[in-house]
Amino acid sequence: MVVPAENTLRTVLARFAQARIDHDIRPTGATSRALEDVSYTLCVMTGCQDIRDALETADTLLAAGGNRQASAGQHDKALAA
Repeated sequence: MVVPAENTLRTVLARFAQARIDHDIRPTGATSRALEDVSYTLCVMTGCQDIRDALETADTLLAAGGNRQASAGQHDKALAA
């Protein structure tokens, strides 16, 4: 699986959250389509077939990305010393 860029993944997660809120507050055909569209996008980005799995995978990818950045920062400090 190609790992999506962190900022792109965060943007799609924000779109999902907003679409979910909009649909929960006032469900219409438009909010339903918007939620389906962003859910599909998130599933494709994470390689999942179910939105619950996609959300879990996105969280895991973001957590791993933060760990990689922390490790890289420590490695850079070690090189500077």
